[in-house]
Amino acid sequence: MNELENVPVHVSIIMDGNGRWARERGLERAAGHIEGVESVRACTEAAVEYGVRYLSLYAFSEENWGRPQEEVNALMALMFKSMMAELSNFLENGIRFVVLGHRERLGDELNALIDDCMEKTAGNTTLTLVIFLSYSGKWDILQAAKKYAREILEHPEKADGLLSIDEEAFGRYLVTDGIPDPDMIIRTSGEMRLSNYLLWQSAYSEFLFSDVLWPDFRKEEFRSALLAYSKRDRRYGKVK
Repeated sequence: MNELENVPVHVSIIMDGNGRWARERGLERAAGHIEGVESVRACTEAAVEYGVRYLSLYAFSEENWGRPQEEVNALMALMFKSMMAELSNFLENGIRFVVLGHRERLGDELNALIDDCMEKTAGNTTLTLVIFLSYSGKWDILQAAKKYAREILEHPEKADGLLSIDEEAFGRYLVTDGIPDPDMIIRTSGEMRLSNYLLWQSAYSEFLFSDVLWPDFRKEEFRSALLAYSKRDRRYGKVK
């Protein structure tokens, strides 16, 4: 039963601590990533239960491509396996699945599976689950600017409006077009930074930093985060 008031529309999570979780247990880093998938499942279920409409997860940054190739390959394989396993759950529970990021860097097989999952779940309305994969905030803003510049070059008649573009109009060129900005951003494992995540979209997000490592962040931790959010006073720079 949902006893929470003032539930955020969009909760976003920077999933951090998989490696430390594994190291503390004398395991390979991959074990932490595998256990982290269970936290994704638990938080997705909690989001549905408590009426959150959008849940987004920072799964793999542009900078993460610099990790050892063996770990990158394992993460991509895990992403592929997880999507294959969860598609039926998405369909059964009305979850729309979306992947955003610099997808040109992903392999053809993974991209094909992403497209298939997105197409099959496109009509679902209970929850939109957004996975940020090969994403960074600076990249997103830069690709938006390039997209806008390319549009002006291809349609010179639009050049008169170049200097009058506003924040709302520019936001349509970001990969998150159509998705509301996050009301709350959670980062696990005790780290207190954005790490190049949703730099434009997080302008007025509420932040919550949890000491819990991601593989241990489950329904109770998610509920506690929602409860903390419900006590926040969001003024957006204004006076109430």
